[in-house]
Amino acid sequence: MELKLLDATGQPAAKVEAPDTIFGRDFNEPLIHQVVVAFRANGRSANRAQKDRSAVRHSTKKPFRQKGTGRARAGMTSSPLWRGGGKIFPNSPDENFSHKVNRKMYRAGVCSILSQLVREDRVAVIEDIAVEAPKTKLLAGKLAAMGMGLNGKSVLVITDNLDENLYLASRNLPHVLVVEPRHADPVSLVHFSNVLITRPALAKVQEMLG
Repeated sequence: MELKLLDATGQPAAKVEAPDTIFGRDFNEPLIHQVVVAFRANGRSANRAQKDRSAVRHSTKKPFRQKGTGRARAGMTSSPLWRGGGKIFPNSPDENFSHKVNRKMYRAGVCSILSQLVREDRVAVIEDIAVEAPKTKLLAGKLAAMGMGLNGKSVLVITDNLDENLYLASRNLPHVLVVEPRHADPVSLVHFSNVLITRPALAKVQEMLG
C-alpha cells in the first residue's frame, strides 16, 4: 500500500510505503460500529441520579379514604403514578455504561477505518508540521497551503511531536484537531473529513497497530 506524501505547498511529492495489514484491510462496518460505540460508552460518566418512591419527599398520610370516593385506592403520594412521586426504575450515579472490546478487535477496527480513509483519498502524509510561534494564523496558513481545512472540511493532524506552539495554535481552529498517535481514537478518525499524519507519526502508528 502506498500513501501520498505532500510537500509544504500541498502538492504530491512522492509515495510512502505502508503495510497492507493496517492500510489495506476490507471495510468491516459491524466491527467499526462496535468499536466506535464502545469507545464513546467507555468515556461516558454516570452523573445522573433519580429518586425512587422511598427517596422522594412526601407524607405518609393516606391521601383519601379507601372506599366510597369512586377513585382508585391510594396508600401514599410517593407512588410512581402520582405527580411528584418516585421513579419505578431510577437512574443511579453508579450505573456502569462500559463496553468490553478486546485489544485485537479494537486494533482491527482502527485499521479498517484507516483503510477506508485511504481508499477515499482522505489520508495524506507530510514530513513534519510545526509553527514558529503560538499563532493560529500561522497554522491555518500552513493547512490552507496544503489544501486542508478549507470549505468547512475538518482535518485531524497526527504528529509525533505536539509541542506547545502547535497545541496553542490549533486551539482556536474549530475544525482542526492536533493529537499524538496514541490519542488518535476511532471516533476522531470517523468524524474528521481528512487525516494529515507526519512521517514519524506514521511509523509510530504502524508500531502500535502492527
